[in-house]
Amino acid sequence: MSIMEMNFIKDFMKITYDAWLKGWHERNGGNITYRLTPEEISGIKEFITEEIEYIPIGVTVENLANEYFLVTGSGKFMRNISINTVQNVGIVKIDEKGENYAIVWGLDKAKPTSEFPSHLMSHSIKKDKTNGLHRVIMHSHTTNLIALTFILPLEGKVFTRELWEMATECPAVFPEGIGIVPWMVPGGIEIAKATQNLMEKHNIVIWAHHGTFCSGETLDLTFGLMDTVEKSAEILVKVISMGGKKQTITGDNFRDLSKNFKVSISEDYLY
Repeated sequence: MSIMEMNFIKDFMKITYDAWLKGWHERNGGNITYRLTPEEISGIKEFITEEIEYIPIGVTVENLANEYFLVTGSGKFMRNISINTVQNVGIVKIDEKGENYAIVWGLDKAKPTSEFPSHLMSHSIKKDKTNGLHRVIMHSHTTNLIALTFILPLEGKVFTRELWEMATECPAVFPEGIGIVPWMVPGGIEIAKATQNLMEKHNIVIWAHHGTFCSGETLDLTFGLMDTVEKSAEILVKVISMGGKKQTITGDNFRDLSKNFKVSISEDYLY
């Protein structure tokens, strides 16, 4: 079996193409990282290079030491990943201190996404908070969520409640709510730290006027989370364009839903 026949590579190719079809990844916009399982690492050993040059990450992620990540490349187009995978994505290894990375496969004459520090800091907190279950960080330029950051207050409580009201299943899909990062220069340490802080509690973090970060256990679940919150945002944009809500789901409705779906919903969002 070649590396291109491995399930995690095929799944990554499918998700990245599906995300492009959604319109979330214009040009080289957006990025995805996936933390490999021990079984997947064993399976790629014969395909990766041992002659590696480590490059500083810019942040320290000690609990990700010696982990391997499949990552989209900087300046690469999401729509091209399924056409020429090896030039557009790569597998990188984190060193034993969690301070440097090395490309061990792919990314021919390229480097990981410029948002790699943000991804790794989010991976780090999610690995701790989920006992290693979360393996995916996805950053997309979700059209309707971005649009809402220009008209709604940049408060997680407001975004959560408004988006919950647009689709009944939303409180069950993201009961922990949404975090909001005000506009910051992308690719830097400041925005990486701000995102990590919110990822401690949330699986969805919106970057105002820029895009959305989602965390999940698998590529499918993370894509599904992004798809759900963006669909809810699309409905809200349409509701606003039609003159606003005339009726909606109430706080008591959400309390009833919480009991039936057996999910814990914070009263902070039921104002």
